[in-house]
Amino acid sequence: MRIGTFVLAAQFPGQGPGEALHRAVRSAEAAEESGLDSVWLAEHHFVPYGVCPSATTLAALLLGRTRRIRVGTAVSVLPNHHPVALGEQAALLHLTSGGRFSLGVGRGGPWVDLEVFGGGLDAYENGFPEALELLLDWLREPRVAGRGERFGFREVAVVPRADELLADGSAQGPEVIVACTSPKTVRLAAGRALPMLLGMHCGDEEKAEMVALWRTAAREAGHPPEVVEGAAHVSAGVAQIADGPGDAMETLVKTMPGWLRQGLDAHVTVDDRHRVMRDPVAYTELLCGLHPVGPPRLAADRLAATAERTGITRFALLVEGSGDLAATEENVRRLGADVLPLLT
Repeated sequence: MRIGTFVLAAQFPGQGPGEALHRAVRSAEAAEESGLDSVWLAEHHFVPYGVCPSATTLAALLLGRTRRIRVGTAVSVLPNHHPVALGEQAALLHLTSGGRFSLGVGRGGPWVDLEVFGGGLDAYENGFPEALELLLDWLREPRVAGRGERFGFREVAVVPRADELLADGSAQGPEVIVACTSPKTVRLAAGRALPMLLGMHCGDEEKAEMVALWRTAAREAGHPPEVVEGAAHVSAGVAQIADGPGDAMETLVKTMPGWLRQGLDAHVTVDDRHRVMRDPVAYTELLCGLHPVGPPRLAADRLAATAERTGITRFALLVEGSGDLAATEENVRRLGADVLPLLT
């Protein structure tokens, strides 16, 4: 079982962005101190839901401040990035960290980001496969040319090569993970044998169905059984540890709805399409029911049950739901000290 944290740099009501970012950095440092496996960094623009606009930049900072833990993006929003620029950053972080960087990518949403960064709605609705293919080429080939509808350029040398020999003698490029929310994206990831990041709004049954679809599509694409069965998918969730049966849920129900209401309501669609916002209280209660929220034994049992039902053994857990720095650090410490030993 590999337990990591999922860092949104959430800006709670009454807080400034600097406070949210400081808590994000400290929670990541605490994750390494507590013996956790990884830190996964979200990327958002123009909304207090999460105030980290560049997951790769924050990853660079954290890789420099840590020595052991894996740091990944969850996710870098591919329609807002040129795949070559993102590939260069990924190679740089992979090589300079000794292979501790994972690149998670996703389509994002139909937000105004697409207008600001110039990708446009087509990049979100249709351009993800081309962008992903170009990114993978950059991470695997010595020379690359852009020959797609959106990205066209003459062949250039890949510098630095992501698959250069590392200090441990390995010569593999950075891990690439794809955020999947639809069967179409699941099949896209499976066709390239890329593991999935599955969202915290999904229950075990839905995640198990997506893993089953991924395996079927990967086999149909000709990937060998050991690749299909060994894919290291990641399940996102929420974690809050407390001794009393209802204490952890009470903490989150008091704090998370205000953040969700403020953060989700700030999203603006690029084409003014109508969207329905989740009820913040009901969503918080849903997350508390799905994930390791409660005493250590309950938290460990829920993680073990998810692993048993889905086959997923890597977790990215939101630990900042209290909105408080000291409480977040203590939550991370308890994940490492009180929950992790129950899973080994």
